[in-house]
Amino acid sequence: MKRIQHKMMWAVSAAMLLAMCCPMLVFAAEEAEEYVPSMYASFWSLIPPVVAIVLALITKEVYSSLFVGILIGGVFYSGFTFELTITHVFQDGIIGSLSDAYNVGILVFLVLLGILVCMMNQAGGSAAFGRWASEHIKSRVGAQLATVFLGVLIFIDDYFNCLTVGSVMRPVTDKHNVSRAKLAYLIDATAAPVCIIAPVSSWAAAVTGFVEGEDGLSIFIRAIPYNFYALLTIVMMVGLTVMNADFGLMRKHEENALKGDLYTTPDRPYANAEEEENNQKGGVIDLIFPIVVLIVCCVIGMIYTGGFFEGAGFVEAFSGSDASVGLMLGSFFAFIITIIFYAVRKVLKFRESMACIPEGFKAMVSPILILTLAWTLKAMTDSLGADVFVAGVVNSSARGLMNLLPAIIFLVGCFLAFATGTSWGTFGILIPIVVDVFSHNETMMIIAISACMAGAVCGDHCSPISDTTIMASAGAQCNHVNHVSTQLPYAIIVAAVSCVTYIVAGFVQTPVISLPIGILLMIAVLVVMKNSKREA
Repeated sequence: MKRIQHKMMWAVSAAMLLAMCCPMLVFAAEEAEEYVPSMYASFWSLIPPVVAIVLALITKEVYSSLFVGILIGGVFYSGFTFELTITHVFQDGIIGSLSDAYNVGILVFLVLLGILVCMMNQAGGSAAFGRWASEHIKSRVGAQLATVFLGVLIFIDDYFNCLTVGSVMRPVTDKHNVSRAKLAYLIDATAAPVCIIAPVSSWAAAVTGFVEGEDGLSIFIRAIPYNFYALLTIVMMVGLTVMNADFGLMRKHEENALKGDLYTTPDRPYANAEEEENNQKGGVIDLIFPIVVLIVCCVIGMIYTGGFFEGAGFVEAFSGSDASVGLMLGSFFAFIITIIFYAVRKVLKFRESMACIPEGFKAMVSPILILTLAWTLKAMTDSLGADVFVAGVVNSSARGLMNLLPAIIFLVGCFLAFATGTSWGTFGILIPIVVDVFSHNETMMIIAISACMAGAVCGDHCSPISDTTIMASAGAQCNHVNHVSTQLPYAIIVAAVSCVTYIVAGFVQTPVISLPIGILLMIAVLVVMKNSKREA
């Protein structure tokens, strides 16, 4: 009897323990299940970046506009609960963005580049180059064309392009009264648009990585003649400069620059950072040498991360490189070599070089803040499934209107990159869909991939929250909202001409016909703008 009672007690105890554990197991299962917000992969996922962009253009204040967009994203994600909103915004958003290895590498690169620019200024290299340029570049047109030419030459990476071209050409354009807004446009328009048509660049590496099951680099090269936005942007820049056909807000900035006001607006965030350069020992070599060393070191850094020194070929190493780590390593070694070079030339003592570290960091505080907020806004958008929503929309409508699909993909890429501020993310969403849809028609696949790349670059070019746009503002030392508002009409016009050209390309399926039509349309638009300027 006692044995039976003993067994019954064990059975009851086990049953009670099991009953107590069941809720815990259910709770643990619920905890393990990934949280999916109610607005996930819906139209609402695109509202936060759209609100941030509209606010920035209306208020002319970028920090608060970005933060409002971030908060809206947090509220949508949490289902309007206070605690989850705050933890998502700060823990998943800001802290998550700043703890991302790629983002940290870009920030370190930014700071080191700011320090290098400060050192070049203190050593007198920028002033010497300005004096040399004033003797050899005689006009505003020459200063702007030189900026375009340098931007086209530095095609390795868009971040590197923006900050390097800005630091080199700013003294030259200032001397010829070119507005900071126009300089920022020229820098931005020769950053991503040039990188996306350069086979040896970090952008080519990103694109080839998304073309699965195909020879990514070969497709990238064959897509270059169809990358109408990039090619027509170069036509637009040269045409605007040679024909003096500026219009819209940019015309106002340029007219004020001719009167001596390079900024137009009262807000001049970088004006206090400009110091008089009293070092007369410096020469042009003190600007050229650090820039060349920086280019060489960054190329070596990028191919190093791609396994070049472990047996990979140069192109293969570039395709597999980590731009963030490569640029960070390259800028660090360029910094060390420049310190030694200046010390040997006795134009900058070691102590003076060290004094440039906090000054260079301070010069980059504004772009770092904007970048951090932009990355956080992108994290909010990602957590709401904006990429899933857009991919679903494109995929559902991709089987019809085949000849018009390149133009449609271009417009979708524009909108997605504009709203999220990232072209690489747009590549990752749209290119796999394009490859799948056009797997049976290689020519149309190449045209559609180029339309995806062009649309992504266009949206990135227009977006106030794009890191490349932010870098261009920093490189030109221009108010960020001024840069966006003056550049937007130019980018929209090129986008419109590109869209028409993609419609033509979808039917003729050859760049021999479609590209010349696009160029002629672009020139015709510039002629109309110039004539309207005369009438005004």
